[in-house]
Amino acid sequence: MKRISLLLFIVCAFLLTSCNEAAKSDKQTQKVKQTEVQTKGQSAVVDKDSDPNALQVAQSLDDFKTLVVAIEAAGVEDALVNAGPLTVFAPVNTAFDKLPEGTVATLLKPENKGKLAFVLKNHVAPANFPVKTLEKNVRKKRKLYMASGQYLEVTKKGNDLYVGGTKILKSVKVSNGWVHVIGDILVPKDK
Repeated sequence: MKRISLLLFIVCAFLLTSCNEAAKSDKQTQKVKQTEVQTKGQSAVVDKDSDPNALQVAQSLDDFKTLVVAIEAAGVEDALVNAGPLTVFAPVNTAFDKLPEGTVATLLKPENKGKLAFVLKNHVAPANFPVKTLEKNVRKKRKLYMASGQYLEVTKKGNDLYVGGTKILKSVKVSNGWVHVIGDILVPKDK
């Protein structure tokens, strides 16, 4: 009987120690994840329940691989996941190919992070601009204020809308605003 009690005591002690170690491990994992989110920002938060935001939409489509690489290199991911509303004029991969040879590679270098961020901010309007609102801006001859501090003209030719001289190919509603797909880079004027 003493042996059974001793054996039972040892098994219980082992189980308690194991559970305690598992709880410590879970707490450490949670701290690491929390630190990662704090270090990386809001874009590091994984949310599979909400509708996708502008960054998540870009990350999910092959047509925006170059844009996503540029966003990450410039460190502006968090700006595209905030609650908004915001409007992103998202250039497809082929838009980057139209730039002079070597431009993208040069902009992706760490020492050019600020320049790249400035170019990308010229593709974001810190407001909600669905197609109807863009058309209203055309009629009223209003320009769009971009996160870069620059203004872009919105025009209409036939049924097609243009921003900064480039045609809007498609528009998609996202959880934090709108993504308008474009085929050119909206190169900002130097300050």
